[in-house]
Amino acid sequence: MASLTSSIRALLLLFFCLFALVLPSVAERKLETNSLNSCQANSGFTASLFNLRYIPSQNSIDVNISAVSTIEAKVKFDVAISAYGYQFYSLIIDPCELNLAGFCPMVSGNLDDPFSMMIDPKTADLVPGIAYTFPDIDAKVRIYINATSGPMAGQSVACLEATVSNGKTVDLIGVKWASAIVAGLALVSSAVLSGLGHSNAASHVAATALALTSYFQSQAIVGLVGIPLPPVVQSWTQDFQWSLGIVNTGFLQNIYTWYQRSTGGTAARIIDTLASVSVQVQKRSEPSVSSGLGLFRRAEAIMPRSLSSHASILAKRGNVKTDYGTYIVYGIQRVAFRAGIETTNIFLTGIVSFYVIMVFAAILVGLFKGTCEFAAKARWIKGDTFLEFRNGWLTVLKGILFRITLIGYAPVTILSLWEFTQRDSAAEVVLAVFFLLYVNVGLFWAAYKLIRIAHRSVALHRNPAYILFSDPQTLNKWGFLYIQFRASAYYFIVPVLGYTILKAFFIAFAQNAGTVQAIALLLIEAGALIGASVLRPWMDKKINSFNIAICAVNFINAIFLLIFTRIFDQPDIVTGVVGVVLWILNAAATLILLLVLIITTAIVFFTDNPDGRYKFMGDDRTSFMKSQSQLTPNGELDALGVTARGDKIGYGSGLDDNESLRQPSFHRTPHSRPQSMNQQSRRH
Repeated sequence: MASLTSSIRALLLLFFCLFALVLPSVAERKLETNSLNSCQANSGFTASLFNLRYIPSQNSIDVNISAVSTIEAKVKFDVAISAYGYQFYSLIIDPCELNLAGFCPMVSGNLDDPFSMMIDPKTADLVPGIAYTFPDIDAKVRIYINATSGPMAGQSVACLEATVSNGKTVDLIGVKWASAIVAGLALVSSAVLSGLGHSNAASHVAATALALTSYFQSQAIVGLVGIPLPPVVQSWTQDFQWSLGIVNTGFLQNIYTWYQRSTGGTAARIIDTLASVSVQVQKRSEPSVSSGLGLFRRAEAIMPRSLSSHASILAKRGNVKTDYGTYIVYGIQRVAFRAGIETTNIFLTGIVSFYVIMVFAAILVGLFKGTCEFAAKARWIKGDTFLEFRNGWLTVLKGILFRITLIGYAPVTILSLWEFTQRDSAAEVVLAVFFLLYVNVGLFWAAYKLIRIAHRSVALHRNPAYILFSDPQTLNKWGFLYIQFRASAYYFIVPVLGYTILKAFFIAFAQNAGTVQAIALLLIEAGALIGASVLRPWMDKKINSFNIAICAVNFINAIFLLIFTRIFDQPDIVTGVVGVVLWILNAAATLILLLVLIITTAIVFFTDNPDGRYKFMGDDRTSFMKSQSQLTPNGELDALGVTARGDKIGYGSGLDDNESLRQPSFHRTPHSRPQSMNQQSRRH
């Protein structure tokens, strides 16, 4: 046993000296790896747990390992060191020439004890300077142990691979909070502007905020694909998983686990067993390492590959565990693991997050209604302040809940469909069916209502904008579907919903077919980019440019995902460089879009006439929307009089639900085309 221990320590020392050439550490300057993976079938050395950390200031290596060696022969080490897929260093080491104790020859046995060992201080000087600061560096050391004696002479008896990290990452809590706060405040700002009567400004801010939130979700969805992703791509996409509701809340995770177990499911314990079992986060496609290793063969079978390797079957896909005890995570499970969430809890995590937001939104709207009424009676605010909201707050609340449903449509659909392949428990499958039907039936029914209202408006007034924008009840309840589009493109919400559900199907059901996912996403994003560029359906030139830019970045991301599948059989260094380019591109796009949203929202709030900052749109919507900046003093007095009588301004036109198709009682000739404000001013 002592001989085995000394041989293992010598091997680890060799490992460190080699990957010290690849990476330094940061802050406290450290090098670490959390798994020692086998990279060939029937490997004579395997480890179910491996944690190694080197701190230069202490000149020591701390190791926690649980390994088994079956090698009894003289050996040589064939070493290869690579960074970003580029192998820049290789050598052959004869342990007998170096007098490495325990390796001339190697002996069999178990090793389960943690230990530390000192190293030469000069080793740190071998590390290149750039590696000290570059985040999520993609580096690894691979060693083939080749027998030179015995029955296996001339053959590889083991293959070991360690992925190296310097502790720096772009998966930052600050990025998550900043992006979430900016998007959230922009949406709240649009609601406040709408309540104050600045409908035109509110619609512009809301359209920009929704587009940015959609872009955040698109980046997060890139992280969900069952495709091997470079470390920097994994980390960057992890920054936006909050937009899909994937947020780790400790006490809720305990509730989810309890619920799953109480409904007949078996909860995963990957996070709980990290102290005793290593987890391989899949980064790069590896060659098949086994065709006869029981559970490991199953792991290989469901790892992402081209469609020609295996068919995409909707079978239960639980956690993948290799024959030597380590777990392999990829796709949606990879995102859950990196978020510190058990893979069997991610469905409930995403679903509950959005419906908790809906409950809080309903509570806040109710509290705001009560506060406004109290303040108006106490004469702390003017009688007409938030008047439209106070009179129709229930309709406004319905519109807000519908808007949250639209924002949560992508994650709820993806996670519900994915739950069908996991079947964590019977109750969770029932929940998945319910929520999938709820969001899809609700949104498509709303889209159907919108189209019928618009058709009625065209039939009566030859203009879809008339009913859609003149009636506050219709605007506040259904406006989330069309207000970001020009009036003639009110229908564009249907292609948007179709685009989302198509992506959801491929993300959820093709987790084990990365190439299929990549090709499908490429076609979907290409269609979205072409449609956006040709139709230009959004409300004005700036919003169109904003959304087309997002579609272009999403299309480029889809191209990069196709490259990550290695369908072009490109060199590994190309894959590594493309990963860095994807990060830089999306980081720059995110920063620019955030700044645009922040600046435009701030300018609107510090402008005396927010609506005046935006040009009147060609669809005449501004003529039909009651903007606070256009109210006359007499109009304000009339509004106060209506309030005093207990009437509700704008909420009696009967344009909602079953009455939405009846002829409205407007003071115009039903079949005459309404004149816009611009036309009236020119006539006078």
